[in-house]
Amino acid sequence: MELLLEYGWVLLVLIGLEGILAADNALVLAIMVKHLPDDQRKKALFYGLAGAFVLRFGSLFVISFLVDVWQVQAIGAAYLLFISIKHLYDTFSKKNRGETGAEEQAEEMQEKGGTGFWMTVLKVEFADLAFAVDSILAAVALAVALPATGLGTIGSLDTGQFLVVLAGGMIGLIIMRFAANVFVKLLKERPGLEVAAFIIVGWVGIKLVVSVLAHEDVHLLPHDFAHSLAWKLTFYLVLVAIAVAGWFLSNKKEAEA
Repeated sequence: MELLLEYGWVLLVLIGLEGILAADNALVLAIMVKHLPDDQRKKALFYGLAGAFVLRFGSLFVISFLVDVWQVQAIGAAYLLFISIKHLYDTFSKKNRGETGAEEQAEEMQEKGGTGFWMTVLKVEFADLAFAVDSILAAVALAVALPATGLGTIGSLDTGQFLVVLAGGMIGLIIMRFAANVFVKLLKERPGLEVAAFIIVGWVGIKLVVSVLAHEDVHLLPHDFAHSLAWKLTFYLVLVAIAVAGWFLSNKKEAEA
């Protein structure tokens, strides 16, 4: 029962995080294809989503086989911290200039006069690859601390951990396809949620840092610390606090302004 509760809790956290990230990703993709005619725009997004499906599966299988290598964990931690810090810096610097990321990207595309259909599809696929890596790394960082289910392994991940990561990735794709508009509207009403989501991405990156430092080949922290109840409680309490703060510190007045 305790095992089911812990897995269920992580899956709920992943659904929320994937929802915010998928909405942000969907908004970027919508801007990338904005200059195309209606029929080509739909095709470009369809190809993009098909590519995202393949790329997420590919990223998941590659990462699942390499996740126990501490150097790969270190690269993953650095990457998550980088995208978190970069996004937060860009968000606040643009906010000070009275711009949004979407508006700036739209202006850049208009200045370039747009691109052809297949070049746009290629750009969408590259964006999908970045989104896939972000999503899978964040999911793996959350899943690796889960207790083993004893159902065997897939790559270096326990089967239960692998299924949680797989479910998170697929939920992100479903949200990008069907529920992105709802989340985009929510982000416009509560812009602090996007900031909170990327702070959570950075916090997940710190979780990977702890896993690296506690790895048996590095051993700068006690090996059991990364799986200890104290660290798990600290991690999830801080994560929930960030999400709650993002909700309550971002009101509709801020969005209207």
